[in-house]
Amino acid sequence: MGKIRALVTGGAGFLGSHLCRRLVQEGWEVICMDNLLTGSMDNIADLLGNPLFQFIHYDVTQYVYVPGELHYILHFASPASPKDYLEHPIHTLKVGSLGTHKILGLAKEKKATVLLASTSEVYGDPQVHPQPEDYWGHVNPIGPRGVYDEAKRFMEAMAMAYHRTYGIPIRIARIFNTYGPNMRLNDGRALPNFFCQALKGEPLTVYGDGSQTRSFCYVDDLIEGLWRLLHCDYPYPVNLGNPEEVTILQVAKEIIDLTKSKSKIVFKPLPVNDPKVRRPDISKAKELLNWEPKIPRKEGFKKTLEYFKTQLQHTHAV
Repeated sequence: MGKIRALVTGGAGFLGSHLCRRLVQEGWEVICMDNLLTGSMDNIADLLGNPLFQFIHYDVTQYVYVPGELHYILHFASPASPKDYLEHPIHTLKVGSLGTHKILGLAKEKKATVLLASTSEVYGDPQVHPQPEDYWGHVNPIGPRGVYDEAKRFMEAMAMAYHRTYGIPIRIARIFNTYGPNMRLNDGRALPNFFCQALKGEPLTVYGDGSQTRSFCYVDDLIEGLWRLLHCDYPYPVNLGNPEEVTILQVAKEIIDLTKSKSKIVFKPLPVNDPKVRRPDISKAKELLNWEPKIPRKEGFKKTLEYFKTQLQHTHAV
């Protein structure tokens, strides 16, 4: 067999771009496909001259054709922050359903292994804590967040149907809150909001009373988990995230301290169906992949701060 070839959909996005970089470092040929709805060419600028890397500007909800051999498909195309999927609800549903259908059809033709970027959002506003993979979730299918939650739940269901019917090798990563370089400044999620507000000296916006919890995983840790999952012969969902749980209010305070900002904290009403708690049970990832996050939040926040500082400087310079 020659070089391993992989297709990464959503490859110019936050996670997709880190994934492309890792696969190229491993010596794989990478085809990055992105319609740039929420992705950015800046995220993959350093890869563009690399002979192992190819970028295709394309929407995977259309028919997807890739000439030649294809060994792996990593389906990461989708708006991923509440701000994005509330702005693009129909596209979010289409990329999770039609996009997944096109990708699985391509995998069937190429006899490729598919890694799907699912999400902790399949658990909705959970009534079980922490969330193990065998928990079926508590999702409002017609609420504003349902467009993302149900698209990902449908994606998992369709992948399992293709696996059971055609024997396609499937990997499903249920990804919990992840952060790091290549996040968009205006992504709308808590960490980019907090970093930008603190660096600009603006008040940090905390929704509700800030007692809702999240578990933040640094992107390098997550990419290592995905790499291991890709090479593990297990077709069912695996949680990937950091089990260290923290309140949103605590995170806001940590970022004010880290940035030495004079910013105050302001409170706004909690969005509809916003999960109160979020923490992965990663015992399956430990057992199957010998994986757990290594990078402490303090260290990850420092690296992310440097990235956001640079991004803000570029924005002001333009």
